Amino acid sequence: MANRNLVWNVVKKSFTFGIIGVTISDRYASVVPIRGASMSPTFNPIATSLTGPMTGDYVLVEKFCLEKYKFSPGDVIVYRSPCNYKEKQVKRIIALPGDWVGTRQTYDVVKVPEGHCWVEGDNPECSMDSRSFGPIPMGLIQGRVSHIVWPPQRIGAVEKKYPQGESNPTNSTKTQGRERTSFS
Repeated sequence: MANRNLVWNVVKKSFTFGIIGVTISDRYASVVPIRGASMSPTFNPIATSLTGPMTGDYVLVEKFCLEKYKFSPGDVIVYRSPCNYKEKQVKRIIALPGDWVGTRQTYDVVKVPEGHCWVEGDNPECSMDSRSFGPIPMGLIQGRVSHIVWPPQRIGAVEKKYPQGESNPTNSTKTQGRERTSFS
């Protein structure tokens, strides 16, 4: 009978911790692996260690920003691919609704529609992003990347880079009364 109570207590505690873990991961924060070179050198830089090449950063994704879609240009986000909902991608926000964005390849200028944002990878040669499929709906965003948590030598906050060397994300059409164009 003592073994039965012990097993039951372990099962109850495991179930409780599992529910708490899922809730935290779903609502507040989670750890996500980064694969590929589209965000290099921010993530997965080409580097070597004693054991060989280092790749495969793990990042902390905070989800408080989803409550009111509080994003700014320069934020790195995780979102569901508009082409394949099973796939998650990590890119940097370049423009928000109402902003104008230009592309170097075609010299087109596009106004980002309401409820959408323009995202691009830090490594344009290896990135499938808004230059390929246009602005993404903000409803596809899963969270904002705040820190690199693995490997240990890279632990730290993720740097916010602003398009075209802007020093402040408030340089938008809404606050300056002018239209901003970003060629990247």
